[in-house]
Amino acid sequence: MRKIFYTVAIAVCLLMAMSFTVKDGNISYEGKTAVVNTSKIGANIEGYAGPTPVKIYIRKGKIQKIETLKNSETPEFFEEAKAVLAKFIGADIKKVSSKKVDAVSGATFSSEALIKNVKAGVEYYNKKK
Repeated sequence: MRKIFYTVAIAVCLLMAMSFTVKDGNISYEGKTAVVNTSKIGANIEGYAGPTPVKIYIRKGKIQKIETLKNSETPEFFEEAKAVLAKFIGADIKKVSSKKVDAVSGATFSSEALIKNVKAGVEYYNKKK
């Protein structure tokens, strides 16, 4: 009987823990790191060939990393455009909206869209956290 009780208690705790890992459809958590997905937040932010969503990893008020998500950009140009993301790593999330980041020449539309996605995602996180 005791074994069943502990099994049920553990299952309930796991279910509760899983329910607390997702804040909403745009913000989830991996441990203590918030992950902001801009697929919906930045759906109207387009590069040269369409939306350029990203995942922004935030911990202790700073951006830890940024991953690009599926998009329709030309791979060679998009690879160049992704260089702008490195300029946000380590940035304080309270200062991201005013951070000046130049677009990459030759991949201007894509890099500007990535910059806008990062800023929109961080702004959303700051409002919702």
